[in-house]
Amino acid sequence: MHTETERKFLVASDSYKQEAYKSLHIVQGYLSSVPERTVRIRISGEQAYITIKGISNESGTTRFEWEKEIPVAEAQMLIKLCEPGVIDKIRYLVKVDNHLFEVDEFSGENDGLVIAEIELQDEKEAFAHPAWLGKEVTGDKRYYNASLTRNPYNKWKDGHDKSAGKNT
Repeated sequence: MHTETERKFLVASDSYKQEAYKSLHIVQGYLSSVPERTVRIRISGEQAYITIKGISNESGTTRFEWEKEIPVAEAQMLIKLCEPGVIDKIRYLVKVDNHLFEVDEFSGENDGLVIAEIELQDEKEAFAHPAWLGKEVTGDKRYYNASLTRNPYNKWKDGHDKSAGKNT
């Protein structure tokens, strides 16, 4: 169990792909997507996890997280029980100085959305901002994966920074 501190950003270009040292196909669904306690099932490459997250703090950067690895076969069965709107994405891992950015390129109903996330030691920790990093969306609940299952990116009305998340 731990508390995670992370910040989220839209991505301004696809140049992160040249900097990535690894990519993984991820499928995830939610057994519960209520903000007070999300319960996520994730299959990431050849591994699978069940994760429980608590509600975020006021700025949206910090929240409780508990995670346990489970067999992939069990995760595949649990995905079938998840709420509608399973997330499908490719995650690119990009090391920038001493930090790791996880850049998620969504497909399906969230096609066109690309989000970079960085985990920090604390909210005020300084980090390098690569040229491909766009507008910060930390705390904007529309960009939470659990929210994207209920309100997919492709159903958003124009004018909600939709174009800022597209690859250019």
